[in-house]
Amino acid sequence: MKKNAIISLADSSYYELLIELINSIKRFKNSSDVSICVLNAGLTEDQVNNISKKVDEIKNAEWDISVPSHKVKNKEWLKSQVSRAFLPKYFPSYKKYLWIDCDAWVQDWSSIELYFKACENGKLGITQTLGPGYKIMSKVKWIFGRIALIKSQNFKHAISSKIGLSDARKLAFAPHINIGVFSLEKTSPCWSIWQNNLKKTLKSGQVFGSEGLAINMSVYIDNVETEFLPLNCNWIASNLLPKFDVENNKFVETYLPNQKIGIMHLAGGIKVGSMDMRLDKSLEINIKTLDNQNISKSLRYID
Repeated sequence: MKKNAIISLADSSYYELLIELINSIKRFKNSSDVSICVLNAGLTEDQVNNISKKVDEIKNAEWDISVPSHKVKNKEWLKSQVSRAFLPKYFPSYKKYLWIDCDAWVQDWSSIELYFKACENGKLGITQTLGPGYKIMSKVKWIFGRIALIKSQNFKHAISSKIGLSDARKLAFAPHINIGVFSLEKTSPCWSIWQNNLKKTLKSGQVFGSEGLAINMSVYIDNVETEFLPLNCNWIASNLLPKFDVENNKFVETYLPNQKIGIMHLAGGIKVGSMDMRLDKSLEINIKTLDNQNISKSLRYID
C-alpha cells in the first residue's frame, strides 16, 4: 500500500489541465511510489472514465461545510474551496497528502520530495507569495501626513468575512500564503484548526478564497507550525514570468541563480489579450531565455 498521495480537483472545463498535471507526475519513475487521487467537482462521465485509467482513486467532492445555495450558484468547482481541508476524509488510507491545483504541473520531482519532507511532525508544507520580483500583494496610499490607506489581499478578505478587526489587522501585512500547493500529514493538528477557521470565513464571506483566508488565519493567528518552501516549489507565473533554459529545456526562476522551477502554477490565469492560457493550450507568451533572448512559449505542460 502506498503511504503518500498527490491529490487534485477539477470540473469539466479544467479536464485537460488535470490530465496534464497527471501526465507531468507519472513521467517520473518515483511517481510509482505515490498514489494519485482526484476529487470530481463536475467532470463528465466520459472524463471520469478516462481519468480512472490514470489514477488510483476518484471521489466526488462534497460540501463538507454547509454553504447557502445563493453563494454557490451551481458552480460545482467551488467545492474545491471546502473539500481540500478534508482530504483525510475522502482518502483515509494515506500518511501524507500533497495537494496540487489542477492548473499547475510538475517539472522537477525534487519539489514533490520537499513537500513530503516539509509536512513531517505535523507541520504544514507551503509557500508564501513573497520573493525577488514577485508582485507586492499589499499597497499603501498616503492620504495626509502619517495617515495612510492600506490595501492587502488578506486584509480585504478578512474584513469581508467578518472575522474581527483585530484578527484582520494581524493578517494585513502578513505575506500571503497560496493554498494551491500544500502538504500535510494525516495526523496533523492543522486540519482541525483550518476547518474551524474555514467555518468562520464561509459564514459571512464569499466561497471563493475562503479556504485561502482560513489557512492564512491558521498560520498567522493560530500559529500552526509551518515549513515554508522556496518559490520554485509553487511558481505562480501570473506574479512573475519565468525564464527559459534552452539548453536544458526547462523553465527556471527569473533571477539568479535561476533555479529550476519544480511546480509551475498558472493561478490567476496567464492572459494573452482577452484569452486565458489555462483554457487555450495554443496560446503563447513572450518570455526571456537565460541569455536574455525573447522567445514565445506556452507555460502549459507539453508531453
